[in-house]
Amino acid sequence: MLIAGRYRLHDPIGRGAMGEVWRGFDETLTRPVAVKLLLPGESGPTAAARFRLEARTAGRLSHPHVVGVLDFGEHGNRLFLVMELVEGGSLARVLTDAGSLPAERVARIAAQAASGLAAAHQQGVVHRDVKPANLLLDARGNLKIGDFGIARFLDDPAAALTATGQIIGTSLYLAPERALGRTAGPASDVYSLGCVLYQLLTGRPPFQGDTALAILHQHLDTAPVPPRQLGADLPPAFENYLLGLLAKQPEDRPATEQVADWFATDAWQGRPEPLPAATTGPRSRTEHAALPLRPAAATSTPTTYAPPYVTKRTAASGYRTRRLDAGGGG
Repeated sequence: MLIAGRYRLHDPIGRGAMGEVWRGFDETLTRPVAVKLLLPGESGPTAAARFRLEARTAGRLSHPHVVGVLDFGEHGNRLFLVMELVEGGSLARVLTDAGSLPAERVARIAAQAASGLAAAHQQGVVHRDVKPANLLLDARGNLKIGDFGIARFLDDPAAALTATGQIIGTSLYLAPERALGRTAGPASDVYSLGCVLYQLLTGRPPFQGDTALAILHQHLDTAPVPPRQLGADLPPAFENYLLGLLAKQPEDRPATEQVADWFATDAWQGRPEPLPAATTGPRSRTEHAALPLRPAAATSTPTTYAPPYVTKRTAASGYRTRRLDAGGGG
């Protein structure tokens, strides 16, 4: 099939709630592309508006770790979106094949994903559906964030096209504030990324349950099991920072720019620093706080890291679970 006189479709490579993605070829510029077509049964005004919103949102971004949008239009009464073709598959496929990944590779993924999200946040875009299926890898193993289908603009809350209090997203990776029906912000993407990194390290998401509602309760009221207790081989510094991404309160999580810098500079390895020289007399509370943590290897007892702050919620009865996906698939 030839779309818009230039995009030759070859074979389907993915399908979501509203559209199907095809491997294609741009005969004008002679390069491979991915073409997303709005499904025939989703031709109503709301579906079309969401599809246009995805094009507008992703088209606002230009970053090495965000899937690039190349063209948008209509063919045969079906909207289409042309994107760069990412050949390496998604992290969902990686998890299926490998189960879990070593800390070094997860740190690289974390730095790249956070960098792409930071670029989106700087443009006023919140992704709202960060999950393994939407994090793609190119042929060189570099990460690219895709599927901005339910993203929203910070300066245009109505663009989300959802009813008040309605939850749209994947419950396995949903931030606590969103489980309460509150508006998603950049910190919500940070939490979702933390859930993905946790799963990459341990082979399982931080919270699981038989129903979406059961998982939402855990996001609100349960501290995640530290990954090293599940057998993950990673430095204590990595574990401690990851648990910070999963803080229950949005204001307690770092910004995406900070996450990208922290992982890109190898801070996750937690290299030991020399302890300060001993001083006489008691130290003040401020002086104690300024001291670096003693490396776990230098003590006879293991270092214990406090889990993120957990707040009991009383608004659980207000959950709305329409359009909520309890699984991690696309």
